[in-house]
Amino acid sequence: MTLFAAVQMTSGPDVSANLADAAPMLQQAAAAGARLAVLPENFALMPRREADRLAAAEADGDGPIQNFLAESARTHKLWLVGGTIALRAGAGARVRAATLLYDDRGRRVARYDKIHLFDVELEGGERYHESAAFEPGDTPVAAATPFGRLGLTVCYDLRFPELFRRLLDDGVELYAVPSAFTVPTGRAHWEILVRARAIENFAYVIAPAQSGRHANGRATHGDSMIVSPWGEILARRAHGPGIVLADADLEKLRAIRARLPAIAHRRIR
Repeated sequence: MTLFAAVQMTSGPDVSANLADAAPMLQQAAAAGARLAVLPENFALMPRREADRLAAAEADGDGPIQNFLAESARTHKLWLVGGTIALRAGAGARVRAATLLYDDRGRRVARYDKIHLFDVELEGGERYHESAAFEPGDTPVAAATPFGRLGLTVCYDLRFPELFRRLLDDGVELYAVPSAFTVPTGRAHWEILVRARAIENFAYVIAPAQSGRHANGRATHGDSMIVSPWGEILARRAHGPGIVLADADLEKLRAIRARLPAIAHRRIR
């Protein structure tokens, strides 16, 4: 059995304050025995304006947010998913939304740049245009860990099961899905999507989220959860900052895949 942690936050426009909020929750997760912790999308910065995000963007491999992730992983002997932070993408006005994976010695193991960008207009006039601020990634990313092969995804990726299947074909047994779902889409679809991705791939899904009203006026749904390969919600936190903890059993996962070999029965790829 391996203990996983999902960290729920209400991040704001001050990077230092957000890191200070995340630090004790990571310490709490480690003290509880967690081997892997996953931070939510935009954990280090929920900016008031997109110009603020660009100003806080870091060069790949260097910067206070990346240093915090490496130091936290090393100090607490945690495998740590920091998702997402803004990394510079070149000379333009757009950045990459990057999820970074660190091992328990503080070494960066993988980087995933969010592929699917949230360009939508919701009822009530709520609009999002991520592609104005972000440059999309184009490569699915999975990494070997001591507790199974981990697939990295972000938030809106949940609506694209083909990405999860691609990662499944790369041997993935658990998925990290750092998120910041809106209240309307979260209320309607969040739990369904998280559980569906777990069930159809017979995999663990660790889905930390942003929760509450942010300084920029945005409201996020919360409901961080960890879901089993059978679609059971092992642990969840509806609202407010805090951690979610659940044990994962890879032998159980592999037994489910053997007894109900739907993955091997696929006819269309």
